[in-house]
Amino acid sequence: MAGRVEGKVAFITGAARGQGRSHAVRLAEEGADIIAVDSLTDVPDVTYPQARESDLAETVRLVEALDRRIIATKADVRDPVALTSAVDEGVAEFGRLDIVSANAGVVPAPAEVSDVTERAWQDVIDINLSGVWHTVKATTPHIVAGGRGGSVILTSSSVGLRGARNVASYAASKHAVVGIMRTLALELGKHSIRVNSVHPTQVDTDMIQNEAMYRLFLPHLENPGRDDFAAASMHLNVLPVPWIDPVDVSNALVFLASEEARYITGVTLPVDAGQILTRRR
Repeated sequence: MAGRVEGKVAFITGAARGQGRSHAVRLAEEGADIIAVDSLTDVPDVTYPQARESDLAETVRLVEALDRRIIATKADVRDPVALTSAVDEGVAEFGRLDIVSANAGVVPAPAEVSDVTERAWQDVIDINLSGVWHTVKATTPHIVAGGRGGSVILTSSSVGLRGARNVASYAASKHAVVGIMRTLALELGKHSIRVNSVHPTQVDTDMIQNEAMYRLFLPHLENPGRDDFAAASMHLNVLPVPWIDPVDVSNALVFLASEEARYITGVTLPVDAGQILTRRR
């Protein structure tokens, strides 16, 4: 049986690990070839290290093991020239572009609004918001030129629908992604290009599995760890899980990219274990 996105080409930002790698693998499993980018560069006010070249190489290995093609490039979504070059080179090699996953994003060191520095604010906005803008500017002309329609999926967050304490820049950027999504859905609909956003709860990646996040949730503990954090994080969700796996988001993304969602556009799709229904934290 053919895959759900057989013969299509997908562009993914932040593809070296976490959700981005999971998206690349799931799309490849369903028949897509992949154009992958990642910055591979640490961000000063982000408390966890960013992906390395070895991480991006592992994404390549996993996709190729599925007998799909992949071009992987170091490119920062803050750099529109490098990003556009990566897109153009990938499309020149594969001959088309059908799916875009604007996935790259960071969460800053937790701080109340009055304590957020200018640099910390700007880095998050530049990556999470301007990076999405750069991504869609670089990619959507290729989908339009193909004349076959396509699917653009922007990664927001449950925080992009409800807000949260101590992450003002993150919440602001993820809310703004919804505005870009809805505008693009209106602008690109005439080309049969669908645009939607996904809104995960906490996902089991380095973005949440780090000391700064543990201490935010458990300030009363001297050395909180993963198990302590799991118990605290459980209270965020309606379903009895502390977090979801990257593949849970990828499965939603594959659905939105496939013909199964051919008439779904302009939608904010929570993959959140019911988190947006709660008012905790």
